[in-house]
Amino acid sequence: MTIRLIVIAVGNPSRADDALGPLLLDRISSTFPDLHTLSDFQLQVEHALDLQSADQVLFIDAATGLEQPFRFSEIKPQAGNTVLSHALSPPAVLEVLQRITGQTPPPSFVLAVRGAEFELGQPLSDQATAALQAAWQFICPLLAQPEVGNWRAHTLPENSCKPI
Repeated sequence: MTIRLIVIAVGNPSRADDALGPLLLDRISSTFPDLHTLSDFQLQVEHALDLQSADQVLFIDAATGLEQPFRFSEIKPQAGNTVLSHALSPPAVLEVLQRITGQTPPPSFVLAVRGAEFELGQPLSDQATAALQAAWQFICPLLAQPEVGNWRAHTLPENSCKPI
């Protein structure tokens, strides 16, 4: 059985380390051209509709407050922002999907990649460049075998981080 995996990267390539999501998605798209991928500056209510036919979802975003270069975790639907907001968290997108379709969202994961600098017009920081490489080495084998049980076995312990 083929798993329909959707990978959504969030970030602004013009804001230094906020480009981590789109940069990692570029690598993913070139290595795994058959994957369904999306990139946007921020998550919005409409992204819930993109997940309707997914069997599994991966969100990628830059984050601050991480002790390690990245964090990979499973997420569940959770109300966060109201539907009047133009920016949602990944759990809020899942909650919107659940609310509008009545279906249980597919297994979903977040790959948060450590960023440090987010100034407009600045290049990727050295710290983010190293984190990007570590995240790529971690996620590549998981994308090659996107079974939920395999991914759950690779989730890392939670620590506090703040998505950008």
